Amino acid sequence: MTSEKTALITGTSSGIGLATAIGAARAGWITIATMRDTGKAEALLKAAAEHKVADRVQVKRLDVVDSESIAACLDEVMAEHGRLDALVNNAGAAKTGTVELMSVDDVRAAMEVNFFGVVAATRAALPHLRAAQGRVITVSSVGGVLGQPFNEAYCAAKFAVEGFMESLAPVAATVGVDVTVVEPGPVASEFVANQNLDIPALLDVAGPYAPALEAYLGLRRSVFEGAQTPTEAAAPIIDALTAARPPFRIQTSERARDFVATTLADLDGSAVQTLTRTWVR
Repeated sequence: MTSEKTALITGTSSGIGLATAIGAARAGWITIATMRDTGKAEALLKAAAEHKVADRVQVKRLDVVDSESIAACLDEVMAEHGRLDALVNNAGAAKTGTVELMSVDDVRAAMEVNFFGVVAATRAALPHLRAAQGRVITVSSVGGVLGQPFNEAYCAAKFAVEGFMESLAPVAATVGVDVTVVEPGPVASEFVANQNLDIPALLDVAGPYAPALEAYLGLRRSVFEGAQTPTEAAAPIIDALTAARPPFRIQTSERARDFVATTLADLDGSAVQTLTRTWVR
């Protein structure tokens, strides 16, 4: 058992999740760094040693699409630490494609990891967070506010996350739990690379969508050239962990704030459509 604050973070093998785990440990939290495959923990453990926080980082297996895995991990955390003060929902997976070229199962898979995984982890953690008067911090995306071409499944899941958390926030507040969503823009991490896109193959089967897809992929390459680092994107998450009362919605950069502002002020949707149509021609 411990009197120190404990945070459980999903998807910590790389990118924002890894940077958040290290940042939380450096901020004094006992950090439960979870991932689906703990054999991929080497980079995290190396970073923890380099930052001299290895004693505050504990790696555990958690697969957000497996409810038994979530329950087993939380049971271990409570048995070993006696408390859970924060859940950081970070695990997710990118999905590029348009609906005519994807199967319904492809869309369901994207929803499972990016939305239902968040729901399952949050639901399981809430009793412990209530006891600790803790908080839920969920990594969404600017793609959870502004729909993007060839990202229907991913953006649908992130829009669902935003709606779920925005609806949960006032209810959770009545039992002492704060809810925050964090919206990164482009981040130079393994997240997009992990899709293992075979671009020539994608274009070969894109049929009438090939010109638009090629234009979009070219734009995306240029966008990621100026991306934030994972450490930069993780900094607002650490702020939300440590703030006395974090805001509901946080963007991780000025670029992300400008992007999100386009849709939040766009009552009839015309500004967003004007913007995104330029991405596919």
